[in-house]
Amino acid sequence: MKAMVYHEYGSPEVLRLEDVRKPTVGDDDVLIKVHAATVGTWDCEARSFTFPLWFWLPLRIAMGIRRPRWPILGQELAGEIESVGKNVRRFKKGDPVFATTGMGFGAHAQYRCLPSAGGLAIKPANMSYEQAAGVPTGGLNALHFLRRADVRSGQRVLVNGAGGNIGVFAVQLAKHFGAHVTAVDSTEKLDMLREIGADEVIDYTQNDFRTNGERYDVVFDLVFKSPYSQSLRSLERNGCYLLANPRLLSMIRALWTSATSSKKIVFAFAGAKPEDLDFLRELIEAGRITSVIDRCYSLEQLPQAHAYVDTGRRKGIVVITVDHDE
Repeated sequence: MKAMVYHEYGSPEVLRLEDVRKPTVGDDDVLIKVHAATVGTWDCEARSFTFPLWFWLPLRIAMGIRRPRWPILGQELAGEIESVGKNVRRFKKGDPVFATTGMGFGAHAQYRCLPSAGGLAIKPANMSYEQAAGVPTGGLNALHFLRRADVRSGQRVLVNGAGGNIGVFAVQLAKHFGAHVTAVDSTEKLDMLREIGADEVIDYTQNDFRTNGERYDVVFDLVFKSPYSQSLRSLERNGCYLLANPRLLSMIRALWTSATSSKKIVFAFAGAKPEDLDFLRELIEAGRITSVIDRCYSLEQLPQAHAYVDTGRRKGIVVITVDHDE
């Protein structure tokens, strides 16, 4: 099968299209014929290995010290089940599915084998494979954090960095839960954020939400370089601060803040539960949430897709389409 691989860390040019062995389905697995995948920030960070110093060594050990342990990137996909293991009951050959591959990556290929009990579910009927591929990572993480904050009707929620994949779903899910949502991002993303339901938008290049005097019940911070203390001052007294991209110092301070004040700080990432993907599918099929596609590239154009995501201008998701013509 064809796959885009990398054998060294570096710029997008380290990615190469190669023939690799097609996965063999295990007794509890499904083999998925991939039709679409995405390129996210985590893919680009893994490729270039540009992680914070405190995170660098443990990740390098986990992901490969001298070369990548998992040479095929891609953490979310949509496709069709090619075959199932003998113990699989939830799925059958031909089922259209969407899935997250997690730390195992591997979505940037024509086929991917996954555990049938993992982060895998039937694709929303009203979505294309391209649209569905962008749901698992953003949708699962947004849902996880907002549930941890117990977002509910009448609350004021601010999403900082709302124009990325997690942010797009955070805006829509917070609206679904009944909150008044303020979305923060750059000028070129504001119209899109209004279109998906944000009640208010803030252009961070013109205004700083931390200094405008407004207070929020929940601040969902998706921006790695956000100043912790200033962001915390934007919370109501019993508010919740959701840290999706925490630094080590921020996590230490978060534990202290949670222990010594009425404010709650959350920085744990989501798992991959099939029931959560089913919940997202139901909302999608009911027209409550959707994915936002910025650009589409072919598998062969993956280096260009990485280069674009590296610019930070991505709105929603960048999709990779996978051709199966022989």
